[in-house]
Amino acid sequence: MEFILDHILTLILFFPVLAAVVVLLLPKDNLKAIRWTALGMSIVPFLLSIYLWTQFQAGQAGFQFEEQYTWYAMLNSTFHVGVDGLSLTMVLLTALLTPVALLASFSVADRVKAYMFLFLLLETGMLGVFMALDLLIFFVFWEVGLVPMYFLINQWGSEKGERELWKGVKIQARNYASLKFIIYTMAGSLGLLLAIQLLGVLFKTYDLPTLTAQWTALTEGTILNVPVATVKAVAFWAFVVAFAVKVPVWPFHTWLPDAHTEAPTAGSMILAGVLLKLGAYGFLRLVLPLYPAESAKYAGALAFLAVMAIVFGAFASYGQKDFKRLVAYSSVNHMGFVLLGIAAAAKASGTLDATIALNGAVLQMFNHGLSAAGMFFLVGVLYERTHTRNLDDFGGLFPLVPVYGGILIFTSMASLGLPGLNGFVSEFLVVRGSWPILTVYTAIAMIGLLFTGAYILKGIKQVLHGPLNEHWAKGEHKLTEINLREIVVMAPLMALILVIGVYPAWILDVINKAMMMLFH
Repeated sequence: MEFILDHILTLILFFPVLAAVVVLLLPKDNLKAIRWTALGMSIVPFLLSIYLWTQFQAGQAGFQFEEQYTWYAMLNSTFHVGVDGLSLTMVLLTALLTPVALLASFSVADRVKAYMFLFLLLETGMLGVFMALDLLIFFVFWEVGLVPMYFLINQWGSEKGERELWKGVKIQARNYASLKFIIYTMAGSLGLLLAIQLLGVLFKTYDLPTLTAQWTALTEGTILNVPVATVKAVAFWAFVVAFAVKVPVWPFHTWLPDAHTEAPTAGSMILAGVLLKLGAYGFLRLVLPLYPAESAKYAGALAFLAVMAIVFGAFASYGQKDFKRLVAYSSVNHMGFVLLGIAAAAKASGTLDATIALNGAVLQMFNHGLSAAGMFFLVGVLYERTHTRNLDDFGGLFPLVPVYGGILIFTSMASLGLPGLNGFVSEFLVVRGSWPILTVYTAIAMIGLLFTGAYILKGIKQVLHGPLNEHWAKGEHKLTEINLREIVVMAPLMALILVIGVYPAWILDVINKAMMMLFH
């Protein structure tokens, strides 16, 4: 047991790679073995992350369970991993959503082995970002996560529809979406790579704790005959743009609705549940600690982008007729609250209000992961049965699928922020913390909060309520109820949504202590 605890982070991190290799060795026509092996082995990192949570000392300063090995000696870069309350929360979310998404993928029948292989590699990429304490390792894992998601959208995405790529040149919509996804993210990451290289060349190390201390202490003088303040400002924006594209923040968000609409159901679950959190995590782990002065200086700009994401995300969501695009734009809206909390903390770091806003931002990342994954799955359940996502094609389905309807309303209410469910706790904390610091921005954000209720209720109304669309009531198109496997997919998400809504202290205690130690 001591060996497991000493190497628990590398076990959690690389076990999905082992699982991917095992899946690769299975005969490709034995679909049952491939699916159950992938699911069974993906549960191991989840169980290890629960054990990690139980062994974690919330009140202890610094990183815990650290492991450090020489990786690239010439550049003085090491394989350095560790967790604090922030990264531990995200590791738990990733380890939970991966097996849930794999169980949701049991309906995939095309090239199942390659699908499961890519999904397990994607888990390692995401976990690596949350654990990395070396900037070069951080960037490697940041990019590793792109490739499997590109292929999942490109190969297993929706087969319907075409998009114009360039003046009369049309390609499949899923090819367009996957190309847009990878170009946007890689373009954003270019500045991040150059800024990381700058820090590495300057301080002869990529170790994050060391860099944070040295880079923040450097306030005067010049770097290559350029004033330090100017270099820091440029590097700050290089980091911000990379993470803003990933969150995504308005106006960098346009890749997200396309990627979500074309991605397979489980791909959308992971994309909304975890991949968007990588950007917000980058703000919290790198931008605020490495650039405290620049963060405070440009907090107003970050708050503006956050409020635009909240308001325009809500408006855009309300205007959608495609159920999946409605949920996709809701992610822009909900992640705007995360950035609003981060902007408040940037402006008034160390104050009580800033800590409350940060607690809300981190909890919102976790909560949105649960509710968005659930919503995308429920849209997928309906699409598998009806082969349409057009809200106008539904109507009055509640009597036909009462169990599905109940689950959809429950999950929608969590997304809406109903008191008693998890979304309310995190959004309330963000608003409470941000109000004294960024009063005008927070007040404008309330417009977005109002329209959150409007688009959620619009979605529920058009799917479940009103006159029954007789097309789904009989014959070959008769709508069938949600099955046991699909209920099992939703059960852990719904349980956590309710538990955090009623008793958030168990997770907020870990987050709060991490935020107080990180930004005081």
